[in-house]
Amino acid sequence: MKFMKLGSKPDTFQDQGKGVRYVSSELATDVTVVIGEVKFYLHKFPLLSKSNRLQRLVSKANEEDSDEIQLVDFPGGPKAFEICAKFCYGMTVTLNPYNVVAARCAAEYLEMTEDVDRGNLIFKIEVFLNSSVFRSWKDSIIVLQTTKSLLPWSEDLKVVGRCIDSIASKTSMDPSTIAWSYTYNRKVAVLDKITEVGIKFPVNLESVPKDWWVEDICELEIDIYKRVMIAVKSKGRMDGSVIGEALRTYAMRWLPDTIEALVSEVHSRRNKSLLETIICLLPSDKGVTCSCSFLLKLLKVAILVGADDSSREDLIRSISLKLDEASVNDLLIPSRSTQTTVYDVELVKCLVDQFMARERSSRDKNISAKKTNDFVLGHGSWLKVGKLVDGYLAEIARDPNVSLSSFIELLQSVPDSARPIHDALYGAIDIYLQEHSSLTKAEKKHLCGLMDVRKLTMDASMHAAQNERLPLRTVVRVLFFEQIRAAAGVQALNNRNSDALDSTRKTEEYWQKTLPEKHNVSKPSKVRDESPQKNMKLVKKGSKNRSSGAQLLPSRSRRIFDKLFVVGKVSGNVENRSSETSGSSQSPTSMIIQGEIKSCGSSSRNRRYSIS
Repeated sequence: MKFMKLGSKPDTFQDQGKGVRYVSSELATDVTVVIGEVKFYLHKFPLLSKSNRLQRLVSKANEEDSDEIQLVDFPGGPKAFEICAKFCYGMTVTLNPYNVVAARCAAEYLEMTEDVDRGNLIFKIEVFLNSSVFRSWKDSIIVLQTTKSLLPWSEDLKVVGRCIDSIASKTSMDPSTIAWSYTYNRKVAVLDKITEVGIKFPVNLESVPKDWWVEDICELEIDIYKRVMIAVKSKGRMDGSVIGEALRTYAMRWLPDTIEALVSEVHSRRNKSLLETIICLLPSDKGVTCSCSFLLKLLKVAILVGADDSSREDLIRSISLKLDEASVNDLLIPSRSTQTTVYDVELVKCLVDQFMARERSSRDKNISAKKTNDFVLGHGSWLKVGKLVDGYLAEIARDPNVSLSSFIELLQSVPDSARPIHDALYGAIDIYLQEHSSLTKAEKKHLCGLMDVRKLTMDASMHAAQNERLPLRTVVRVLFFEQIRAAAGVQALNNRNSDALDSTRKTEEYWQKTLPEKHNVSKPSKVRDESPQKNMKLVKKGSKNRSSGAQLLPSRSRRIFDKLFVVGKVSGNVENRSSETSGSSQSPTSMIIQGEIKSCGSSSRNRRYSIS
C-alpha cells in the first residue's frame, strides 16, 4: 500500500452535523460550498489560488450577492472535495490506492492545473500514480476496482486504461521474478539445504506457477474483467491453458452452484451476461486449451439461462474438438423444456457426430499423406469416445421416454472400429430391454442385431446365454460362437502337445544314431525303460489316439455345446435345436475339431464349465 502526504499546516476540518468547518484562529469563513447534503464553510482566497473553476463560481456568486456555491455531480463526493480543500489550505493530505482516483477526478473537476499554480494537485497525483500505483500489482487492482463508481471521469482521464495495461503487462512476466500477489501474497520460498558433504544450496520449495494471477483479478466486475482478459490475450505472451484456467476460476467464483439460483429472475440476466462474456473470451483455438469438463459445464449453464444460439454453437464446436476427454457424468446435460427425456440425447449425438466427422477427416488426410493403411492414427481418442458413448447409452437406457430410434441413432453414431469389445454395449442394450418391456419381437431383434456377439468376453457371453430378455436368435448366436471359441482353444492346445511329441521322437532317434553298434539293441530299449512314466503315457497317447481321436473329440465338443444350452436355462425349443445340432456329424463346428487329443478336449470342457 502506497501513501502520499501533501502540505504541513496543523489546521483541521471539523465535522458539524451535515457541515464541515475549517478551524483557524486567524481567518473567518466567507464562502459556503455545498456538495449534496454536506456544506463546507471555507475561505475564498486559499481556494481561488488553486482552482480555476472555483474562481469562476465565486465571481458569479459575488455578482448574485451570494456566498454559497453549489457543486452539482461532483466526482468522489464530499470526501474527495475535502482532500482538494485541504490541499488548497496547505494541510496534510494522505493519498492511497482507495482514494487516489476520486481525488484525481475531483481535482480535474476543480481545474487544479499547473496554469493556476505550479505543483498543483493534478500534477502531484499524476506523479503518485505513475511512480507508485501503476508499478504495483496489488495497487493497480485496487485502483481499477475504484474506477467503476467514478465513470465517466476515470475513463476520460485514462485511469482505467492505464490500470488495465499495467495489470496485463505484469501477468506476462516471468513467474520466477514474481514476488507479490494480491490475494495470496505467494512468494518463492527459499531455504538452505544441508547436503551430505556439508555444502548449503538454496532450494525453491514452492515456485510461483504460471497462473499465479488468475485468482487475484476474480474480484473485478465482469465488464472490467473482460477488458483485462482482452488486454492479456492481446499481449500474445500468455499460454492458452492459463487463460482457460483464469476463465474457469472466474466462472466458479461468480456463477451460482444451484439451478434455482441460476434461473432466478433476480440474477438470470446477470448470469446470462456473465456466461456469454466468458464464452467469447475462450481462447482462439475454440477452447482446446480449456478442459472438456469445464466446457460442458458452461454448456449446461448456457442451456439453463437461455444463452444465445451463437454462444451455444461456439461451445458445441469447442467441445467436439476434445470429446474424448469427457466423462459420462459430463454428458448428462438436462434436456430443454421442449423435450420429454431427462437428458438431452440429441445434443450429445450432435457432439459425437461432429467429433467423428473431424476424426475421419483428420485420419483420411494423414493416411493419404503417408500412403499407409495404419489405423493407429488417432485410434486412442476414437476408442475413448466409443467407450464414452456406450456408458452414456447405459445411463439414458433407464429413461422410459427415450425412443428406440433415438437410442439406435446414438448407438450407430460410433463406428464399429471404435468398439473392439461389446460388453458395455451389451449392458446398455440389456438395461434398455429391461426398462422398455413393451418392445415388439421385431424391435428387440433389430436392437440386439446391432451387437456383435463375437466381440463379447467370456463373462458377458455366459450372462447373455442365461438372459431371458434377449431374443432366441441372439442366444443361439452367442452359444454358437462360444463353441467356436472353445474349439479354437482346444486346437491351440493340441498343436502345442503335437510339437512336444515330435520333439520327444526326434530325441529318441538322435540317441539311436549316436550309440555304438554293439549297443544298438540294448541301449535304446534301456533308454525307453528308464524314461519317466509321464513320457510313456505321452507316447501311448500319440500312438493310439490317432485312430480314436476323430471319433471321440467331436462328441465331446458337442457335449460342451449341449452343456452351454443347459447352463443357459433357455426355453425347451432352444434345447431341442441344440440336440438336433449335436446329433449332426456334418456340422461346421464338428468338422473344425476333428483329430484333437482326448485329454485336451476334456480339460477344455472342464475349464469352460467351471467358469459358467
